[in-house]
Amino acid sequence: MAAVIPEPNRNRRTAAIMAGVALAMLGAGFASVPLYRIFCQVTGYGGTTQRATAEKAAAVQVAAGEISVRFDGNVERGLAWDFHPQQVTQQMRIGQRKQAFYIAKNLSKEPITGVASFNVEPELAGKYFNKIQCFCFNQQTLQPGQEVDMPVIYYVDPAFMDDPELKGTTQITLSYTFHRAASGAAKTLDRADPSR
Repeated sequence: MAAVIPEPNRNRRTAAIMAGVALAMLGAGFASVPLYRIFCQVTGYGGTTQRATAEKAAAVQVAAGEISVRFDGNVERGLAWDFHPQQVTQQMRIGQRKQAFYIAKNLSKEPITGVASFNVEPELAGKYFNKIQCFCFNQQTLQPGQEVDMPVIYYVDPAFMDDPELKGTTQITLSYTFHRAASGAAKTLDRADPSR
């Protein structure tokens, strides 16, 4: 005959199990954002680009194929910035390092810290689009009326040409959207410093 668990002990055990399930779900919720970010960076899912060191970029062989890169710049509603690319497109050889500039200007009368989100189209090209240097790696603070040049140094991995799903692709669009940053440390850009 099976042992009968007294009612108060059964309730405590059920409550403990439910609390454990709730804590596990909470932990999974917090872990899902960084895990999703890592997944996107590894696979290029959702147009997420890759980061590369200057050393890695220097080892890349320039291929015979060419690609056009189109640049797009936006600001979220309510952010008093003007933000746009200096150039609309760049033609480049695949594997070649290129530099492009965006211009940002604070149109308000107060300092504003922004942070850029980004993606590429077609989304599958994200795993081949490598950024060596980019303003999007840090928050940016612009003083009232301040205008700055924001560089991005990038290349397209030659493996792009071997991907059958990208066969016939002649242009990649690199798109940025600036958002007001949450409070926290920010990096102020100085127009006179070309290394930024």
